[in-house]
Amino acid sequence: MNRVPLPAGTALGKSFEYGLDLNLGLYASPVWQAIRRMSGYAPTFPPTREDVATYDDEGGPNEDVTARSFAAAFTVQVNRLLSSGLYLPEVEKILAAAKSSGEAAVLDIRWYHKPVLGTPNPNDAGRAFVTVEASRQNTGNSSNEILSVSLTGKGSYLPIANPYNPLGSGIPTISSVAGDGGGMITIDGTGMLDVSNVTIDDVAVEHLPINAGTVVAQLPDGATGDVEIVVTNAAGASQAYTYTLL
Repeated sequence: MNRVPLPAGTALGKSFEYGLDLNLGLYASPVWQAIRRMSGYAPTFPPTREDVATYDDEGGPNEDVTARSFAAAFTVQVNRLLSSGLYLPEVEKILAAAKSSGEAAVLDIRWYHKPVLGTPNPNDAGRAFVTVEASRQNTGNSSNEILSVSLTGKGSYLPIANPYNPLGSGIPTISSVAGDGGGMITIDGTGMLDVSNVTIDDVAVEHLPINAGTVVAQLPDGATGDVEIVVTNAAGASQAYTYTLL
């Protein structure tokens, strides 16, 4: 039993209560994509130090911290879309940066406190430019594919308002649907980032969220004519959207 009581209304934090997003858009017009299936997230804030010792310190060290950068390490499961072979967009972005040089090797990321219960910590969120190293963690004959990722900050990080909303963008809405002629459709709207289910004429189909406004889905075999599309996230299900297959 703890002899010193905590204030009423407190809860013990959990190790998994953090989010890390990659910007798939422009810096001024970001399109934030959460890194899904992440584990082992370990952020640090490396200091830049300057020696300010004088005779008054009588030979003792005296350093100021002039800036703080951002660094982190984590692992992520490598999920892919069966129809195209592509990994999730955030994994594709990480691998592309890890294989590149110059500006192509730099990612724009943000991190934030993401609690299961209660209000997110407004002071535990930031944005930074980082370079990336990635390597396969599991190399056994029967292991799941997992990447080990390390991020190294470029310059100081920027404190930001915590963006986490437990219900994301609310119940999803569908504004438009477009087909690519190859059995895939692109669904645009809102609340798409954490989509858990897409149905076409009540048939659950394979899908891949691209960002908060877009999810792509695989058409079921034999679908023709007018079909009813419904998208579901943690907040609920969208209204059915009628789309005509050509």
